[in-house]
This record gives sequence, C-alpha cells and structure tokens, in this order.
Amino acid sequence: MPMSHLVHESIVRQAMQAPQSPALTCGNDSWNYAELCSAMESFAQGLLKLGLQPGERVAIYLEKRLENVAAMFGAAAAGGVFVPVNPLLRQHQVAHILRDCDVRILVTSAERLAMLGGAIADCPALKTIIVTGPAIAAASTMPTVIAWANLLASAGAAATSGIRPHRRIDGDMAAILYTSGSTGRPKGVVLSHRNLVAGAASVASYLGNNADDRILSVLPLSFDYGLNQLTTAFEVGACAVLMNYLLPRDIPAAVAVHGITGLAAVPALWTQLARQAWPQVDTLRYITNSGGVMPQETLASLRRMLPATKVFLMYGLTEAFRSTYLPPEELDRRPDSIGRAIPNAEVLVLRPDGSPCAAGEPGELVHRGALVSLGYWNDAAQTAQRFRPLPRSGTGLPLPEIAVWSGDTVKMDEEGFLYFIGRADDMIKVSGYRISPAEIEEVILASGLTAEAAALGVPHPALGQAIVIVAKRAGKDVTPATLLQECRRCLPAYMLPSHIAVNEEDLPRNPNGKIDRKALQAEFAGLFENESPS
Repeated sequence: MPMSHLVHESIVRQAMQAPQSPALTCGNDSWNYAELCSAMESFAQGLLKLGLQPGERVAIYLEKRLENVAAMFGAAAAGGVFVPVNPLLRQHQVAHILRDCDVRILVTSAERLAMLGGAIADCPALKTIIVTGPAIAAASTMPTVIAWANLLASAGAAATSGIRPHRRIDGDMAAILYTSGSTGRPKGVVLSHRNLVAGAASVASYLGNNADDRILSVLPLSFDYGLNQLTTAFEVGACAVLMNYLLPRDIPAAVAVHGITGLAAVPALWTQLARQAWPQVDTLRYITNSGGVMPQETLASLRRMLPATKVFLMYGLTEAFRSTYLPPEELDRRPDSIGRAIPNAEVLVLRPDGSPCAAGEPGELVHRGALVSLGYWNDAAQTAQRFRPLPRSGTGLPLPEIAVWSGDTVKMDEEGFLYFIGRADDMIKVSGYRISPAEIEEVILASGLTAEAAALGVPHPALGQAIVIVAKRAGKDVTPATLLQECRRCLPAYMLPSHIAVNEEDLPRNPNGKIDRKALQAEFAGLFENESPS
C-alpha cells in the first residue's frame, strides 16, 4: 500500500483502492471515497481558479457537514492551509481568527454569514466568501460571494486550463488550529502535513482501526481531537459519521443506528453519556477519552454499560496533537494514569534545567517526535517559550532538536506510566477546551459593570474545571445575573461561568501587586465538591 505523505493523499489512495467504500455520512447524506475525492479535488481546483497561493489560508466556519470536510482537505490538496473555526464562536472571535492569519477565502453558510454581520468589514484581507447552499445576494460592502455549487461547477474549466496544485512537501503547513492563549486572544497552532499524517497513523495503530470501522464524529472539527477522528478514518479507509447532536441521548441512539465501532469524547460528555439508557449495541469496539481526566465513577458506569467495549484513556495537547494513551488492559491496575507515549513519540518528564526526573518526581511533560507542530502563527515570543531545544549532550549532532514543553506537571512511575498532576499556568480547562482567563475578563471589564474581575478555574467532578468569576462591582445594580447575561451575549457556551461572585471590595493582591489568583482559587476550591460527576 503506498504511503501518504500529505494529509489529503489518504483520501486519494482510498479512492483508488476502494472507490465504492463509504467515507462520510452526515444525516441522510453520504459520500463514498470516490465521491469524497471528487468533491475535494473539485474544491481544490475552484480555489486555484480563484488564485489561491501556496500556503494561503482558507477558513471554514461551518457545523459538521460533508462540505466542511471537502473544503478542509481540498484546501490542503490545492497547496493551501485550512483553518477550521469552531462553530460555537461569536462574531468578534471569528473575526479575530480571520484577521490574525490573513484569511482571503472563507467557507461558511448563509446563516452564519448573516450572523457575522459587520465583523466582516474588520477583515481587510478577506476577498471571497464561498457559501454552502443556494447563492445569496451580497451587500455592496461585502467581499465577493460565490455559491458552493457554482465554485465546483467552475472547477472543470480550471482542471482543463493547466492549473496545477502547488507543490507541497510533508514539512509544509497544512492546517492552523486555534486554541486559547494565556494572553487572552486565541492563538493558532500550525500543523504540518507530517504532523497530521503521523498522528493519524500512530492513533490508528494502537486503536487497531481498519476499513470496517465506522467512527462517530461528535467533537468540533476545529478541535485537534475532533479532526483526528477524520484523519484516522481516512488513513485506514474507514467511514466517519458526522453528528451535530442536540442532546446527549441522541449519541447512544446514533451508535446503534449507524453500527458505530469507535467513539471519542471529552470527560464532561462522557459523564452525560454515562447517565443515558443505552440501547443494545454490539458493534462499539472502543471508546476514547481525552481533554481531561475522566471521573472514576463515570468510567465505572461506562464499563458496566458497555462491558465488551475497550476504553482508551488518552492525553494530548494541540501543539503535539496526541501524546499518551493507557492500554485498556491497564485500566484496573492504574485507572488514574494517562498511560505511556503513543507510537512514534517520546514523552519525557524533565526538571526546569532539562535534566530527567527520577521515578515519582514531579516534572514538566515534554513531547518529542514527528507530531511536534511548527509553532504558533504570527507569535514568535509564545513559540520560543513553548517550543524549546532539548539537551543533547554526547550526541554529536550540530543542531538541537525542538520539543514541546507542555506546561503540565506529571510524574512517571518505575514502569514508565505517567500521572497528571496539574498545570503550571493560569489556563482553565473545561470539558477539553483550553480557556484563557484573560479572554473572559476582557468581556467582563469591557461591559463597564465591574471595576476589576478575575476568571478562575476550580475543580469540578464532571467538567474537570469550572469557571468562577470574582468581580468588584462598578455600580449598585450590578449582580451576578447581569454579568452572566453579558457573558452569554459575548462568549460561547463552553466559556460561560458556573459561578459569579460580586463584591464591594478590591480583589486580593499578591506582593507584586497583581490579583492573587492562588488565594482566590483556594477560597473557591471546594465550591463544587458536592456536585455529582454523574
């Protein structure tokens, strides 16, 4: 079987070997590999006819649907870079992403385009918008709007006019995934073709994926863990079933209806799924967890309900796609472990000086290997902080190797199994999402309702962490309800606080005069301890 070097080549390979095999399903719509490959290549030709340049960014702001997948992999096939945008983001957050990486071409729906409204005017590089569904009338101030069907119809002329995709190698950019940064604004993690292909091959190998698998995709495709469901499926010729679920109870029903063999989710969703009445399912071969620690009660419930299903507990970070997994046979012996390094990766536990920690000694998790991303888009300072050389004494190699220093504190036992301890920075991790406190605080302070505010992450049995806001009111009428209303107006659901405390006094300060977040976290640490994880 020929090897894929570029991320879209797995689709081309499957289309050549098994063109009639199912590739994608979404609701009542399905594509086999021949149809997916045709849509991908037609979209790529359409982009080239629009003048797409090598490495130029193409943003996709859609819910999960067939066109979303064709656009992402089609942008890569043309020689561009795809930028999947979380469909939960608000207009100012979408506009920031479009501006930050100079997106010239945006793929979206008519409904989402209307929601973006005037934010489009703040994106000067944006020249063309491709809209799924029927053509719409564009405002005179808007970039050129093209219907998806019309773009694909024009691809035939492009294909016969000698327009060839830009030559790419596996070290070139393929995608930019935006994740919250410590400075408040989302930052773009730049992934190469090699990152995506190596990640898919590694995950498929330890999950034992094959062409008979049907993988249910419930996570956002803008999330590295969600995107990995597609790349893994296409690597082995499996079928990915796209799902925009309304209620958690819809997922077990979909598993039964579609004969799903693999399902990935984050701890908060698994906690909800553990409370559902699952139908009799004989096909579900494995489930996986990442984005935080799965509560033990949730894990036990799932294993009781799905006794024949293997459970893979995993750890990953967008900067390295996926780092560790715990083999299912180790669950009973070490259910609190995040496992060992995935194939084709090495995970180290290092002291601040770069020396290795002893067994049981806490240190920073450092990931080396083919999955280490290229860095942060347009952010040299953050890249230099997180992507740093490894000590290489005695190797004789002239150049250092760059690894990802995760910022997460772990320890390793004598057998090489890793255990998560905590984060070194102020980032909050809720249901697998990494959330910047500064981004939430910016919204609170911009409202004029508070004199100062701090957003904190505190332990929560179901979410991993929950968001707590502590604020000093700027007026008598300011209440937790008014602040929550402002958050709902400006922030996506996963960034909404679970608790808001409004005070008359200044927030506590540390000796440097900064807000004492550690003191506030200690004050609210037990707020959710009586919450049931299930």
